[in-house]
Amino acid sequence: MSQKPTLEFQPRGCTTNIEQGSAFQPKFDGDGLIPAIVTSGKTGGVLMFAWMNKDALWRTIETRQGHFWSRSRQKLWRKGEESGNALTVTDVRVDCDQDVVWLICDLAGDGNACHTGAKSCFYRAIELTAKDPKSIALKPIG
Repeated sequence: MSQKPTLEFQPRGCTTNIEQGSAFQPKFDGDGLIPAIVTSGKTGGVLMFAWMNKDALWRTIETRQGHFWSRSRQKLWRKGEESGNALTVTDVRVDCDQDVVWLICDLAGDGNACHTGAKSCFYRAIELTAKDPKSIALKPIG
């Protein structure tokens, strides 16, 4: 039985090439993951943060639908496959050292990106007035 070929992106080059070159050379962590920040193409607001493995990153680029790696379930998932709140990717950007990707998306369904039903996963702010770490409180935003 033949094995499925391993999906690979371009190998990492020198710092100058990574920071200034045109080759996409993503850096995955020791668990084979890269962080993905997801924002709304309409509002610019942050919708969510998730992890991608090589397969999720490639499927996202290939299909223009947001795919991610669930660390808790240890499986690939497509945003919206259960909720209907799918992410259509309009742009993918990479940071200076290519170890974080930024997905700019249009959100389908009821417009809620968070599994809790909130518009964004970032629906609370940390109170900056705490006097010690144990007294830090969260306040709702939006």
